[in-house]
Amino acid sequence: MFLKKILYYLNPLNLFHRDPEADVNLRMMHGVNKISILLFLICMIVLAVRWLTK
Repeated sequence: MFLKKILYYLNPLNLFHRDPEADVNLRMMHGVNKISILLFLICMIVLAVRWLTK
């Protein structure tokens, strides 16, 4: 279920999709979650590249 939610957040089709029933706080929370997951993945890629090039 956790991986399914991450893949849903990272899907470009869902990136700017708005749920009409969600309130502002829930939309903001989902936006922050998307940003933090993307940043985490970018940092993991940078660390892997640095480790492989040493």
